[in-house]
Order: sequence, then C-alpha cells, then structure tokens
Amino acid sequence: MKHAFAILAFVGASTMLHAQRSTFSSKTEQVRVDALVLENGRPVGGLTRADFDVFDQGVAQRVELQSLDELPVDVTLALDMSDSLNGARLERLRAAGRAVLAGLKPDDQAALVTFSHVVHLGSKLTTRLDVVRNALGVSGDNGNTSLIDGTYSGIMIGGAGGGRSLLIVFSDGVDTASWLTPDAVLDVARRSDITVYALSPRGDKRSSFLRDLTTSTAGRLYEVDPSSDVQRIFVSILDEFRRRYLLSFSPENVVPGGWHRLEVRVKGHPRATIVARSGYSADN
Repeated sequence: MKHAFAILAFVGASTMLHAQRSTFSSKTEQVRVDALVLENGRPVGGLTRADFDVFDQGVAQRVELQSLDELPVDVTLALDMSDSLNGARLERLRAAGRAVLAGLKPDDQAALVTFSHVVHLGSKLTTRLDVVRNALGVSGDNGNTSLIDGTYSGIMIGGAGGGRSLLIVFSDGVDTASWLTPDAVLDVARRSDITVYALSPRGDKRSSFLRDLTTSTAGRLYEVDPSSDVQRIFVSILDEFRRRYLLSFSPENVVPGGWHRLEVRVKGHPRATIVARSGYSADN
C-alpha cells in the first residue's frame, strides 16, 4: 500500500528540510568516500589501500579501504509516475525496477518512492524485496511532475540505512509541481553519503537539476529517449556501483567545521578518471 508523503506546502517542506540537514552532515570522526576509478570508460578493479591518496583541504590523510562485500547496498528507486508515462513505457520502467531488485544480495535493502503531482512512499528500506516488487506494480497517480520533491524524498529514505546508499532517479519530464527548490535539495544531497544516478529525456531544454545532483554526489546522468533500453541501464548502474571503492578516514591536521574540499588520486594509473565527491560538511 502506498502512503502519501507529507510535502503539502512549501513552509512545511522547508521546515522538514532544515531539520534534516544535520542528519546528513558527514561525521568528522569518520569520513566515507565512494570512489569510481575508470580507464577508457571502464571500472578499474583490483586496487588496494596503497593505491589511493586522499587529501582533505590539501592535507594527505591515512586511508582505509573497505572490502566491496563488507557493507550491504541500499538501493532506493525514485520513479516518475506522471501523465507522460503510461502503457508500454510504464511497464518497461517497472521491468527495469524489477531487474535491479533481482540483482540484489540477501543483505541488501531496497526502497521505492514514486512521484507525480504528489510523492508516495511505495516501500521504506527493507530486505523483503517482494514488498518493493509488489509496490512497483501499483498504478501511479498521473498528474504533473514533482521531480525535486520526489528526489528529496528518495534521499531521505535512502540515507536511513547503514549500507552504501544508491539512489536511482527516473523522470520523463521537467519539474512542474514541486514545493522544494533545486538549491535546497542539492545542499542536502551534498551533505549526504548517497550516490545518485539519474535518467532523464534527451534534449537541451531540460532542467539542469539532475545534472547538478549527479555531479554533486559523484553519480552519473543518462540522457535517454523513448527507445532506450532502460532495463539495461538500470542493471548497469547497480553493477557499476558495486565496482566503486569505499574509502574512509578520520580527518587529521585540518581545521574542524565548515565545508572540506576533497581530492582522491590513484597511483600507477595516470590516465585514470576518478569520480568521487568534491567535499563534505564537517559541521555538527
């Protein structure tokens, strides 16, 4: 059963946003950095802790590298169910969601948020993937598109677990109904540990929100058209996320508080591209 999300007025949503900001600030005792290392567009595997250098405000840090299998994955789907998506296109989107669920392991969790002119919680994070799978089959409410509100809800839900957080956002149109502002949600995303991948229609007139969001969280934006294989893209997102390296460190010799600029380098791979967050908030 889907439950209406409490984004009913700008004042109420803004108050909730302000209250949640500290929750998503990175703790200065331990900073986690999800890093994707690419060569010729493909993930580089087999790296160890000795292969990485991480700089906090330009100061080298002592880095730990957690095993890729050490922490479960928390996957949240935030899916557009507005008027523009129906029939075969809606079924292809549902099939893509089911394919992601099929790729999860027993300790992984999944959640579902859908949005049109309102935002609904299909399922909170759970290891009971049948619950999420059933929620995917519930019809949408149609109406306009609350992309920004739906994305914010996905960040809130996805950040509630203890695993590595992945948010997959699919939208078939420009936002026409959100209460929240792009800048406010981008600020929350930058302070979170969640990595956002997104799919949006190909074209020059689309909002820059999803591009800014995926860049800020070290994810990736896919521009798609009606004939794109959305299921293949969803599955590739999960596969790529599992190939990322989870680095962590306790900040040393840096001024506490405020925004900290991060830089990740990889030794022995001069042509590698490293996709990682540009910084973190050290505010309590």
